[in-house]
Amino acid sequence: MACYIFGAGSFCGLQAFPQRGDYVIAADGGWLHCQRSGIQPSILLGDFDSIQELPDFACIKRFPVEKDDTDMMLAIKDGLTHGETEFHLYGGMGGHRTDHTIANLQSLCYLAMHSAHGWLYGDGEVYTAIYNERITFDTQTSGIISVFCMGAEAEGVTINGGQYEVENVALSADFPLGVSNHFVGKPITVSVKNGCLLIGCRNE
Repeated sequence: MACYIFGAGSFCGLQAFPQRGDYVIAADGGWLHCQRSGIQPSILLGDFDSIQELPDFACIKRFPVEKDDTDMMLAIKDGLTHGETEFHLYGGMGGHRTDHTIANLQSLCYLAMHSAHGWLYGDGEVYTAIYNERITFDTQTSGIISVFCMGAEAEGVTINGGQYEVENVALSADFPLGVSNHFVGKPITVSVKNGCLLIGCRNE
């Protein structure tokens, strides 16, 4: 089972359609993306500053505009409360709200630090985060993978299978050493012993 969250940002289509039993959350204007894609969400939540008129829908949870959490983070916390550990986030990048894109990238780290995995989809790119663990990306003949430190210095970082490999190095948040590595027809494995890494993959 997986949790699909639809935000109000740019929507570039689905990588995979939610299956029976998946938990689907429409976060505010993400309701419109669901409707256009023929998806019936499990719940609609948010402060509703992106929807002119609330739909006639059985499960709506409304929050005040002045709050600490973004609508996407509200949806993530709701999914975690339901026991979800695999999250697919759509409508969370692009548009004219770079601040929300950055917030949603941070939310991937929040998921990783709460024993869950999140995938944030954009236009030809996808981001995820890992915390004190490893992840392997399938073989691609081309494409770019970038690895960024999020928060305190990430220790024991190893990248195998890419054009540029490193073994047991440290990455910091103030220098983008891991940007623009390349797939070379092999799986790429990224691991970190202590810290959080944000990892982005883009097709070429």
